[in-house]
Amino acid sequence: MRVKNIFITVFFFLSMIVLGQKPQQKQYIFFLHNKFLEDHSFGEKHPKYGVAEYETILNKLRAQNTVVISEKRKSDTDPSVYAEKVKKQIDSLMKKGIPAGKITVVGTSQGGYIAQYVSYYEKNPQLKFVFIGASFKDDSLEKDKNFRLYGRILSITEKSDDGHVRLSQEQRFIRSGIKDFKEIELNTGLNHGFLFKALNDWIVPTKDWISRK
Repeated sequence: MRVKNIFITVFFFLSMIVLGQKPQQKQYIFFLHNKFLEDHSFGEKHPKYGVAEYETILNKLRAQNTVVISEKRKSDTDPSVYAEKVKKQIDSLMKKGIPAGKITVVGTSQGGYIAQYVSYYEKNPQLKFVFIGASFKDDSLEKDKNFRLYGRILSITEKSDDGHVRLSQEQRFIRSGIKDFKEIELNTGLNHGFLFKALNDWIVPTKDWISRK
């Protein structure tokens, strides 16, 4: 009888521990692809960079307890307008109780510019962003003297990418006063084509940024 009571007590105690544990919060990832995919099918090859490995990239970004949100944009999508759509999706998640720190917007090339618009619109210091191959000398965002970036930002550029500039050298970054920032310059030799490929060179640091607290 005593053994039975001990078993019941231990079982009850363990049950309380399990029931008292909060389920791990999911990470939400918005992935915004490059400009080439707006105008071409998934199987079409860029004349210089080959096929954009969209599905492989999404699969590599996925991990346990993550939700990846992405879609193929229509041809000639206006980046600033599409960013409003992403903002609404993010706002909807946060209204449901998802913390901003569990949401990351990842963008390659044109998608990286859309992600920068999302950063500007949201003005939330806790949202995470990864801009990949999305900062060039005298690009469109530099022309807006009021444009600022917000959030926790990782910028990834490629040394061989013609005309690229480190984001930290852009005026939009300098005027923003970002407190949580990291930038990486790769040296794959693939020019702008580095972001067409599902390379661990940029996917691994992106996933590390997504999972950081």
